[in-house]
Amino acid sequence: MNLILFGPPAAGKGTQARRLVDEHGYVQLSTGDLLRAARASGSEMGRRVAEVMDGGQLVSDEIVIGLIEEQLALHADAPGFIFDGFPRTVPQAQALDALLARHGMKIDAVIRLVVDDQALIGRIARRFAEQGRADDNPDAFRVRLGAYNSQTAPLLPFYEGTGLLREIDGMASIETVAADIARIVGEARAEVAARL
Repeated sequence: MNLILFGPPAAGKGTQARRLVDEHGYVQLSTGDLLRAARASGSEMGRRVAEVMDGGQLVSDEIVIGLIEEQLALHADAPGFIFDGFPRTVPQAQALDALLARHGMKIDAVIRLVVDDQALIGRIARRFAEQGRADDNPDAFRVRLGAYNSQTAPLLPFYEGTGLLREIDGMASIETVAADIARIVGEARAEVAARL
């Protein structure tokens, strides 16, 4: 079972992905976590990632796809993957489909957390104050949110066209969002089982 959790930065994708990991044993591939790990590594790749992230820009598709492919190989026996924060554009979605096909896999469901931009800005400002993560700088976050909104809009019709897109209220409580996601995952698992 391979899922995409779709929504802007700070929408709660990471929280919900961790629940799915705990409940089903899926591997969460959070591009944010992968990029932070690369940044912390001190490698040349990590320095490139840091420069882009600190400027509030998005890291190149080539870098992200490479990081994801490494993880697919490391976790080849996993029961499924959760893609958190990727793809963000139609070319990325197409690259992900091609990458998964090379590994004999595909996306089974795309779950979009629908949220309010102003609420997200407030959420990220609180998280920055509490945790001090450099990539949570509120000014840089506004740039990331603007880039997300402009670049990911075409993904909605792309995934609607595949029949995989499901939307839920991301502003609901964590428990309500989790229950909605569990229902969607259950439906997707039943559809996969019916095809076997």
